Amino acid sequence: MMAYATNCWAVLADPTRRTIFERLIEHPSAVSELARGLPVSRPAVSQHLKVLKDAGLVIDRPAGKQRIYQVDPEGLAAFRAELDRFWSKTLATYKTVVEQPT
Repeated sequence: MMAYATNCWAVLADPTRRTIFERLIEHPSAVSELARGLPVSRPAVSQHLKVLKDAGLVIDRPAGKQRIYQVDPEGLAAFRAELDRFWSKTLATYKTVVEQPT
């Protein structure tokens, strides 16, 4: 899952994907619902969802003729762990720099 978590940085750098992901955090949705209010087509939203799914951030399930997308708790946990490691390293480096005698 580490490769997925590392890829999440790049995947979520795209503003449209980040908006879609933020909407999915609020509640599971179909492509048509996610596309409402976005400046891209439904096929483009589907492509963004594929990228999010490949990164391990979302999962989908069939619901009649639609697919419902939602945040993948495992993928989100892996990304959160990656963010925590990044933050810990950043703070440790900052502490080392600040504590150096001048």
